[in-house]
Amino acid sequence: MSAVQELTERVIVKKEGAAGWLYFNNPARRNAMSIDMWEAIPAVFDRFLADDEVRVIVLAGAGDRAFVSGADISQFESQRSSEAAVQRYEEIAEGAQARIAGSDKPVVAMIRGYCLGGGLNIANHCDLRIAAEDARFGIPAAKMGLGYRASSMKQLVDIVGGASAREIMITARQYNAAEARQMGLVHHVVPVAELEGFTRKYCEDIAANAPLTMRAAKRIIREILAASAGYDAAKCKAWVRECFESEDYKEGRKAFMEKRKPAFKGK
Repeated sequence: MSAVQELTERVIVKKEGAAGWLYFNNPARRNAMSIDMWEAIPAVFDRFLADDEVRVIVLAGAGDRAFVSGADISQFESQRSSEAAVQRYEEIAEGAQARIAGSDKPVVAMIRGYCLGGGLNIANHCDLRIAAEDARFGIPAAKMGLGYRASSMKQLVDIVGGASAREIMITARQYNAAEARQMGLVHHVVPVAELEGFTRKYCEDIAANAPLTMRAAKRIIREILAASAGYDAAKCKAWVRECFESEDYKEGRKAFMEKRKPAFKGK
């Protein structure tokens, strides 16, 4: 896996038996996603999907503080400030998430600690989510003035429904693992000490199943869900762009870097 490893030190790739593991490795920033981490995801998936020995793919965060705490805010001024930079970032992130969601092999998220913003997007694009009791979930876009892309919003609504999606997005608050389990964000919640063992056994059971049956099930479920995706993509992109072009987004970035509460004006 060394060829993948050369893409960035912030992604660790391992193969253990029938499981391919991808670790988000930015522990100093609670595994916040940098652009090189997003860019590495498709290459890692290409490798795992081409390997017949790999039957299941697991995504996890390095260290014990976070799965992924969101986007790396320190990169916002250089990579998400101008319209062109925002568009490039969105395309890379959306492409990575589509690669996860489009995987013909089962994808499991093993979640410890913070799973926020872009981290929750990543987890939501996995087939199955297993959380430790210390996991925390949320999408703080409204605290930053960010626009939230329609593909990610649809994934959220497909998982938790419109009512819970509204609360998650409008309140921008964090939820504990029990609350996440109740609304359907995760499939299993286990004690911290049991998380890795539970996940490995879970993946062993999956790996023993018929690959073609699992692939067919995933493809059919995707087709069924796609049949209900009748939203106006152009309008959704315009509404997202309006957020990123606003004075509030500039204020949100500035306030975050200055560690103060933003003063939003709605324009």
